[in-house]
Amino acid sequence: MSPTPMKVSPFDLMSAIIKGEPVVVSDPANASAYESVAAELSSILTENRHLAMIVTTTIAVLIGCIVMLVWRRSGGGSGNSKRVETLKPLVMKPPREDEVDDGRKKVTIFFGTQTGTAEGFAKALGEEAKARYEKIRFKIVDLDDYAADDDEYEEKLKKEDVAFFFLATYGDGEPTDNAARFYKWFTEGNDRGEWLKNLKYGVFGLGNRQYEHFNKVAKVVDDILVEQGAQRLVHVGLGDDDQCIEDDFTAWREALWPELDTLLREEGDTAVTPYTAAVLEYRVSIHNSEDVLNEKNLANGNGRHVVFDAQHPYRANVAVRRELHTPESDRSCTHLEFDIAGSGLTYETGDHVGVLCDNLNETVEEALRLLDMSPDTYFSLHSDKEDGTPISSSLPPPFPPCNLRTALIRYACLLSSPKKSALVALAAHASDPTEAERLKHLASPAGKDEYSKWVVESQRSLLEVMAEFPSAKPPLGVFFAAVAPRLQPRFYSISSSPKIAETTIHVTCALVHEKMPTGRIHKGVCSTWMKSAVPYEKNENCCSAPIFVRQSNFKLPSDSKVPIIMIGPGTGLAPFRGFLQERLSLVESGVELGPSVLFFGCRNRGMDFIYKEELQGFLENGALSELSVAFSREGPTKEYVQHKMMDKASDIWRMISEGAYVYVCGDAKGMARDVHRSLHTIAQEQGSMDSTRAESFVKNLQMSGRYLRDVW
Repeated sequence: MSPTPMKVSPFDLMSAIIKGEPVVVSDPANASAYESVAAELSSILTENRHLAMIVTTTIAVLIGCIVMLVWRRSGGGSGNSKRVETLKPLVMKPPREDEVDDGRKKVTIFFGTQTGTAEGFAKALGEEAKARYEKIRFKIVDLDDYAADDDEYEEKLKKEDVAFFFLATYGDGEPTDNAARFYKWFTEGNDRGEWLKNLKYGVFGLGNRQYEHFNKVAKVVDDILVEQGAQRLVHVGLGDDDQCIEDDFTAWREALWPELDTLLREEGDTAVTPYTAAVLEYRVSIHNSEDVLNEKNLANGNGRHVVFDAQHPYRANVAVRRELHTPESDRSCTHLEFDIAGSGLTYETGDHVGVLCDNLNETVEEALRLLDMSPDTYFSLHSDKEDGTPISSSLPPPFPPCNLRTALIRYACLLSSPKKSALVALAAHASDPTEAERLKHLASPAGKDEYSKWVVESQRSLLEVMAEFPSAKPPLGVFFAAVAPRLQPRFYSISSSPKIAETTIHVTCALVHEKMPTGRIHKGVCSTWMKSAVPYEKNENCCSAPIFVRQSNFKLPSDSKVPIIMIGPGTGLAPFRGFLQERLSLVESGVELGPSVLFFGCRNRGMDFIYKEELQGFLENGALSELSVAFSREGPTKEYVQHKMMDKASDIWRMISEGAYVYVCGDAKGMARDVHRSLHTIAQEQGSMDSTRAESFVKNLQMSGRYLRDVW
């Protein structure tokens, strides 16, 4: 007679063996057999916990598969099948450092940066301040990492005694990505009273005077700090990137030192010695090519352990590329589609996509010639010394090991005008004394006007400057730390909606190809790459680029029946194509839509009327109610979108009075200002207001979120 099987489940058995607990066997006859097997398994698994984990995981997966199979066969999986959604990458942020009270006075230096300039200034101030005030503890803090939530922002900020804020403004007066959460919290909390009476502070802003909201973020934060009781140590600095922002920072910093001397220096402190910032330099290791890790695994990878952002982009293939202008046009505009299927990367209508394109081959070849180094030199950069101590807090994080050609292609910004700090670094490595002195002069206060004229106004690129000073041959550690800034992502308004294009991100990009004052033909890094990109619809060996999505507040009203007015000439049409795709999907779902009008502008209907057939289709399908197009080169006088707006002034005013949202996308320096004036005039004339009331009316539209601008 066969023995009765043991009544012990696999779960009980594995759990007991791993935990070292006894298992009760219901059949005593089998107890000895069980104990023998269990003892042997226990011995093996307890000595090898890794094996135990593998075994238990395998069993769990097998059981899960059986359960899923039974569920599918029982009808649980019936119905229309859906594409499996890939899990989104998790945001992995390093834990914030615990505050250590060592009895020393503390100064906190915050930064909100988009391209790294604000962070660089914050670190430069910290480095010099540490040298001047040795007894003080200085801490450089990314605003996004300062606090996990609003309550923590308030709790920590009220404990600060001295703080400085380096705040960049971009777009339509918006904070940078890493300062957005702080800015929203700080500007919306106006009911706190004078809760910052113990705080002494300074603010330095970074902006561009060509834009309407010049340094808005810095000005707003400065005003609120005063309102809430903080004591301003130095006037708010208004850095202007249209000229020489380094000079603006230097002037602000020099005005700050006397105030800090009074606040931080004690009787008996040693006299302040003149400070000279050291030229930044990475430690460099040169490798044999066979010793270098696979570049593809180190650079621009698609790992799923991090969020997709500028530091961790997703390398997307180009699915579609086509020219939007006709052959008769002397300009070019590219429609490009990035494939994001299965990536976990998602977007919403109105968002922006950041694209990290490679430098052009001709640019890289010129840089290699000027550096006079082998393109196959494999190297790695290190921000610490060989003993592990940091070289400088001002060094940006090093990029992965690669050869010199790859480093120049992917990481070095070679066509922007060099900062004064770059000239100082070049001077330090110029073998010709005359060239070294000339570079030092251009970077000095005495050479301010000459630098402004010869570098800034002439828009000389870094490579052009290096060509003028051929004896300047900086080593790799200096070139990538102090001479060539990092190649920055280019941002584009996404010209599609995930309701229509779930697995692709569409970009509409005008080619940048213009003659500089020096005679150089400037070719836009990203626009030139896009124009020649090979899509996989034409070749399996297609082009690809690292991309990531940046969220935007440029969104359609939540109520689809609310009227909308869209104004976007040229590539300013991009987000509105996404809007109209989304409205089309709503129409096809039977959703009722409010009226919509689009004001578009181009030069000639036969040359650059982009997406003409699609716009006609939106009209026919009801996604768009009215299209008004201004052609600036067809008649005897130039006609622009603002002129079309004035022709429809009464209709615009009626729609606004009925709660319409107004959207503007395109050039901030010209078009957006003209459109703003037209809105002001329409409010004044159609609403019977004086100029002051009309401006207040338009401002209220902005404050209430009914007048939104996506401008550059």
